[in-house]
Amino acid sequence: MDAELEKLAQTVVRIVDSQDPDAYMLMFEALQRVGDALLRERFVELREIRFGALSTGPRLVIVREILLEVKRTAPSLYEELQAIAEAFAEDEEERAAVGGRTPAPVPSGSSASFTRATSNSVLDGTFHAPVIQADTFSGGVHTYYTQPSHASPLPPVSEWPQLDAADPIALGVRRTRRLPGESPLPPYVERGCDRELDARVREAARVGGLVVVTGAPLSGKTRTLWAGLFTNLSGTTRVFAPPPGADLRGLPALMRGRGDVGCVLWLDDLEGHLGEHGLTPALLADLLRLRVPVLATMDDQAYDARRFGAAGRAGVLSGVEPVELPRAWSEGESERLNTFDGDPRLRAAAVWRGTHTVPEYLAVGPELMEEWRRARRPDAHPRGHLLVRVAIDFARCGVSRAGIHADDLREAQALYPEESAGAGAESFEEGFTWATDLRHGVTGLLVAGARRDTWTAFGSLVADVEARSDSPPVPLGLWMLAFEKAGDKASRWTVRWNAHEALVPRSDSDPEISVVLGRVNLMIGDFQTAEYWYRKAADAGHTEAAATAGKLLAARGAGADAIPYLEQAAGAGVVRAQYRLGMLLAARAESWLTRAAEGGYPVAAQALPPLRAAIATPPDTVEE
Repeated sequence: MDAELEKLAQTVVRIVDSQDPDAYMLMFEALQRVGDALLRERFVELREIRFGALSTGPRLVIVREILLEVKRTAPSLYEELQAIAEAFAEDEEERAAVGGRTPAPVPSGSSASFTRATSNSVLDGTFHAPVIQADTFSGGVHTYYTQPSHASPLPPVSEWPQLDAADPIALGVRRTRRLPGESPLPPYVERGCDRELDARVREAARVGGLVVVTGAPLSGKTRTLWAGLFTNLSGTTRVFAPPPGADLRGLPALMRGRGDVGCVLWLDDLEGHLGEHGLTPALLADLLRLRVPVLATMDDQAYDARRFGAAGRAGVLSGVEPVELPRAWSEGESERLNTFDGDPRLRAAAVWRGTHTVPEYLAVGPELMEEWRRARRPDAHPRGHLLVRVAIDFARCGVSRAGIHADDLREAQALYPEESAGAGAESFEEGFTWATDLRHGVTGLLVAGARRDTWTAFGSLVADVEARSDSPPVPLGLWMLAFEKAGDKASRWTVRWNAHEALVPRSDSDPEISVVLGRVNLMIGDFQTAEYWYRKAADAGHTEAAATAGKLLAARGAGADAIPYLEQAAGAGVVRAQYRLGMLLAARAESWLTRAAEGGYPVAAQALPPLRAAIATPPDTVEE
């Protein structure tokens, strides 16, 4: 048995037995981010039934099972639970030292309420961890939440934000990428359920009632409900969005005194707002009589577990038909996405989302970008960071959906000498495993390509790197490697196109850029364009480019134009240019000697046979 896990399990049992709302709510918020609704439901049941008549043994078994699953699927959250438990244990010791005893448990019917004082937001699964704050009262005991009595009022209606000034991200809508000049959120793309949802929101605003949008994690349910709220209610409507676990029993009294002010109760992740002090059937009935609309979202698994998991537990969900938001987008929704040409984030989603949904792409993208950016530190995952950068740059070249083999990623590292030198502490295998591990139940930084055993960067990483003005350019050598690794003709043409888009504006600054453009066009068979770029590089002093430019000119019969380039390269010691220049000059000499011999000059006639033998070698090909 894992002694560390056993100690944590025993502490969790004490937390639930003590009914300490502070530590319990921190643990509940942490488990909200595990992604397993059934796991959360089991934890909630521990508090609701207080283990019934179960003895210590079965109670520990239940907690162990929960903790083992969290440790397996979400190690960082497991560590968070450990920190909460350690703080609770310290409180026990402190209280025992100060008063010689611990406070009596709060009765289940107590009026104690939970108002979050020190925690980061947990909004629709947004990845912000709670904060454990040390304070100095009562002998320095830890505090997680202030605990006002039931008599303490909820915030007055006048302090609730008006709808037209409310922050949708604060209400649980996931943030997306936001670069300078971009709005906080991209435009909303109409979903297939919007008409039904609009009708229900308008009806709830008129007569009161509960509207619930259900969907899988990252299906876009909070954004969809926000659109329904913002579209159908007045901008002067006051919006109350309490934190999970808030005591809502005083809400009807507030509503009775609101006058003619329109109000709405917003409960994102409804499962965190249920319970005897939260939204109960009795409270919902009071709000219905007061014609207060209640708008809520709920994860599919959490809804099913609450509604159907055990008899008599449906509570406020009884008789409520949710608006279901499918994870997969319909053909019509995808077509509407393609109409938003004005927002670069939606344009990028249409191009780069691959097999993922638009909400997944938009919501997970910022998290992946931040994780990848921070991984470059020497004590993090510098090798993994480099491999992801290589994959991103391959995609920027045009090799994306087809994917790149792991060995190609390994090979391409050499084109990043500075990053490779700094990544020595982490092996290729370690970095590759980190980069391909699943995150948020959705994707890794590297995802499977279209070809077998290939990989590509998650699309939002490519789009975001391309959109940022401070992103480093693709190494010049990677353009050539990308062309070689492109799986088909269409992909090679894409690499050629992208090379022109990226490199032509910079071509005056470095003759090596012109060489790369010349090489790409030469390999694809566009000799005229290749000649242009090789001549441009040669005119800037690039001797190897001069040799190739001379060869291309000579191959198309422009010997006079070829000679200066070949002389430039030959004079710099390029042996192949020396040979071609000699052959070209010999051919010209043979032409003049032939004319002299035909004119009756005997010495010319004598010189022709050995000269012709020397230049009879078949010409080599243009490609090099």
